[in-house]
Amino acid sequence: MRLGLSDDVEPRFQRYENVEVKVYVKIRFSSIHNATCNYVHVSYNTFMANGDKQQTELGMWKNRFLTYIEVEKNKSLLTRRNYDFYLTRFFEISKLTKPSQITLDDVRDFRLWLNRQTNQRGQTLKKSTQNYHLIALRSFLKYLARNDVQTMAAEKIELSKTSERQVSFLEGDDLERFLSAPLAGEHRDLLAYRDKAILELLFSTGLRVSELASLKKDNINLHKDEFTVRGKGDKLRIVFMSPAAKLWVKEYLDRRHDTEPYLFLRQDRAGMKRNDVGYLTPRSIQRLVDHYARAAGITKRITPHTLRHSYATDLLMNGADIRSVQAMLGHASIQTTQIYTHITNPRLREIYSQHHGKKRKS
Repeated sequence: MRLGLSDDVEPRFQRYENVEVKVYVKIRFSSIHNATCNYVHVSYNTFMANGDKQQTELGMWKNRFLTYIEVEKNKSLLTRRNYDFYLTRFFEISKLTKPSQITLDDVRDFRLWLNRQTNQRGQTLKKSTQNYHLIALRSFLKYLARNDVQTMAAEKIELSKTSERQVSFLEGDDLERFLSAPLAGEHRDLLAYRDKAILELLFSTGLRVSELASLKKDNINLHKDEFTVRGKGDKLRIVFMSPAAKLWVKEYLDRRHDTEPYLFLRQDRAGMKRNDVGYLTPRSIQRLVDHYARAAGITKRITPHTLRHSYATDLLMNGADIRSVQAMLGHASIQTTQIYTHITNPRLREIYSQHHGKKRKS
């Protein structure tokens, strides 16, 4: 079968220059038969044969840049895919073919185009989403400059001002009801103990959901209060377990009688597939967090990241300094951690109590 690069062929893995790799593509067959989707693998040369004939100078530099950020900057395949999407979008809108053609006017036109895009509900793109496109373009321009390619200066692109993030977190009775929800009923099976351990560990450590899902049993030593986790950017950090988290992880592991390496396993609740055992995915963890939030009577949307916010907020409200919280969360920039400061400033509450409404008659 001869494959053409059209809207009906979508790459399932990233493309590499001058390397013979298998590339998975999804081909939609629409004919007298019902429309179907199949996945097949073809060689890189076959997949790119059509595209190479029409590749522009800008496209060539884009591919080199994507290889650079993956191999030399150690960015994830997801980051590479996103940068590819953002840059391709800019090239298609601007109709440019050479780096020397990029001007500030092209960037302004692209920003205007982004600002006017709407989704199916008629909502415009968030400023943060628009900025992702600009960040990718700035990184690309810096790469071109380092390679002595004539193009526009990256410093000329300024990011849009974004609104302050609203941080959602749990505390007090809501938090206690939520953490107690897995074992609230009379029926306490292995999954109930697993879910209890997951919730306690999320709140105790502030782990990202992807970090929790990838944990293996040998990552954790229950005789210690801490363990090392590999987070974003392949960076290592120390996280700490509370006594409650250690207790419930032990209770769960004591009831396990398998040889699977992962700390938290997927097991069929309905009992239809007793042998369906594997590691618990981030999406499954998101669903169980949502399930127990509803069971606890919490009306606002709760996600695993809400527990990460709750972890950070709890630390700061109890006197932890922001630099320490930054290290425990694994934030590369202190600005990311500073989103919590406006809701955890005890000095503001103290000033309000001391000075507000003192001359009013009670």
